[in-house]
Amino acid sequence: MEEHFKCLTDAYRCFLSGSRPDRSAADVAAVMFGGLCGLVPVQLREERCTEAEMICISVTLLEKITSSLTAQSLPVQLTLYSEEVLRVLFGDMNLMEQLVHHFQAEDQIISHLAAKCASACVFFHLQKCGMVCPFWQKKCTEAFHSSPPGTELDACLWSVTDVLRKTLKESQQGILGKLVDTFDCSLCALCLKLLPEKNEDCLDSFAHSRHWGTTICLLLDLLEVLSASSLICGTRVCLKSQRITHIRSAALLHMISCSSEGFVKKRALLLLKRTVLQKVGEDWALGEVLSSGLKYENFSSDMSMLAQSVLTAVDNNWLHSVQVEPAAFFGGTRHTKMMGDEGQKPDCVMLRAVSLILLKSIELHIQTAGAKGVDSATEVYGYLQRLWGFLKRYCTQLTEVTHLCCWISLLFGEQDDDMMEAAKAALSIFLNHRLRSGLDDGAAFAAACASGCNPHCHFVLLLQSISFDHSILLDFLISVETCFLEYVLRYLKYLRDNWQSFIAACGGISVSGSLTASSADVVARAYKSEGDHVESSSSTQVTGINPPVKRLSLAPEVRLVEYDSSDESDPDNIEDSDVRPRASVCEKSRFSGMDVQQETSGLSVSIRQTQTETPTALVVEPKSALERKPEDSSLPVLQCDQTLCANMAPLSEQVTFETLTKTVFCLSELRVVVTRLHTKKLFPYNPSSLLKLLAQVENSYKQSHLQPFNKCRR
Repeated sequence: MEEHFKCLTDAYRCFLSGSRPDRSAADVAAVMFGGLCGLVPVQLREERCTEAEMICISVTLLEKITSSLTAQSLPVQLTLYSEEVLRVLFGDMNLMEQLVHHFQAEDQIISHLAAKCASACVFFHLQKCGMVCPFWQKKCTEAFHSSPPGTELDACLWSVTDVLRKTLKESQQGILGKLVDTFDCSLCALCLKLLPEKNEDCLDSFAHSRHWGTTICLLLDLLEVLSASSLICGTRVCLKSQRITHIRSAALLHMISCSSEGFVKKRALLLLKRTVLQKVGEDWALGEVLSSGLKYENFSSDMSMLAQSVLTAVDNNWLHSVQVEPAAFFGGTRHTKMMGDEGQKPDCVMLRAVSLILLKSIELHIQTAGAKGVDSATEVYGYLQRLWGFLKRYCTQLTEVTHLCCWISLLFGEQDDDMMEAAKAALSIFLNHRLRSGLDDGAAFAAACASGCNPHCHFVLLLQSISFDHSILLDFLISVETCFLEYVLRYLKYLRDNWQSFIAACGGISVSGSLTASSADVVARAYKSEGDHVESSSSTQVTGINPPVKRLSLAPEVRLVEYDSSDESDPDNIEDSDVRPRASVCEKSRFSGMDVQQETSGLSVSIRQTQTETPTALVVEPKSALERKPEDSSLPVLQCDQTLCANMAPLSEQVTFETLTKTVFCLSELRVVVTRLHTKKLFPYNPSSLLKLLAQVENSYKQSHLQPFNKCRR
């Protein structure tokens, strides 16, 4: 009996070291089968190796053999040996039937190890012959139709999710479609049972089960994989199970507001957030898998359905029923007092998720309403006001601000990708609302600030949060982890055509980061007063060098976009789909993060305001804590005549001027360094439209400020 135990342990050590076991493949297979079936009692010295331990050892060895064969990581002789072991186990002994039987084991360790092993075997079989194992398929289908929350259903959900995820990573659309079709009906039936839209008796009975929370989380993982699989279908029709997240979105929202389990609410919120942002599977899928760009036939209607479900829930006081759990730490959840407050620190992950779900739903709703010729302007800010009310219940910082436009920086400051998504959605909401509201510019921007949706304020506050550091913007432009490129192109196009409104917004924001405007009326007055300072003028010369990039983190030999195939786009016709960098990894690449760092370390820019009447240079001394230190003499400062105007201009005009100066200087530095990288073919895509827009912004700045300088000199 001791020899059986020794056989398994020796075989496992051989597979770890890559050597061939001494015993024959048939002997090892027989011992593994006996151990998994509980037919081999083992007496080891004075201790007895339990049946559960023998099952775990046998299953673990089988999973190791199968995974190694799938990865093709074994030597030739050991590969042939392993294939013979599997042939005996699954051919002569029909081990899969016994393996799936352990899905229902009360011991959760055995159940999970069996599911993990079965998944590895099923995926190997799919790779080898393209067929789905019938015993595994039958077991999972029956569990989805009839099993209550418990170890059996959990094992089936985990196993199907794992096989689908591995298939998705391998980009095997034929096998993936076959797998989804196999479980389509049973999965839809399971979701109807576990995700009812109303508080029905079945949900109450399941919720009292100790397995319910685990089962729901496993189901949410499966729904994310199914949603991700729909993104690679292209123009083909999706199966119903791949659209469950959209179709049952109302049920997910209901579960978020009614569930007593904090981790269940959080997982459901994150699923809806990734779905509405079209980022399902981003944590584990390869970039190339989810970047096809082609959408399935019902994609637009599904996204519209999801958005409408969210807005309908908000109309029915869904935000009031959502309870945000206290902030969590590694060991669980604990009570944490906030600075100067007796309350608990909220979970900002949930607050960000709720905010993005609602913002993107408003954006989608506006786009759909506009396509149908429906005026939705009157209801947009109503949804935003409900969101502010929800956030202020949990976030003390937001209750203390007087200018709501800073909410994006406060809430999303620790999460770059979410912050860019929120800013992009807010910009889209503002543009669509302004188009349909019929308000004049002053009233439109006052209303935008009152609702926290002024895109100029968002952009300036974003630059303040990074200390006007152009190298961080460069990092954002190169990275594919955020939508910054889409956002900044659209915003710069709008800024180019609406320069006066940008000056008005700068009047309400100080360079130090505090807000000088106490109400939206100040922005409206600033917009009106700045209208007298616009006048055409001569050109400006831009030369110099640029400080080194600090946050560039791309690995060497990785190129985000095929440079040679990158076409120049027209900045006057910029669409989101045209500006997103295409993710691709090439073995031979001219672009690397190290090269960019080396090239930009010697670059710098200096901007001087020149006029035809006088060659005198106009100098501004740094006054903000965000300015560069005096000892950094090599770093340029945008030079203009603040000293001459100091005794003549009101403080608000000085604040506006300083904010404008730092903003335009940051963008000018960015333009120069991107130009240099593009010239040396080190930039990952063609930035021509971006550079054109940045130059146009600089020209707008020069034209709007030459007249005040002349007045100061007179």
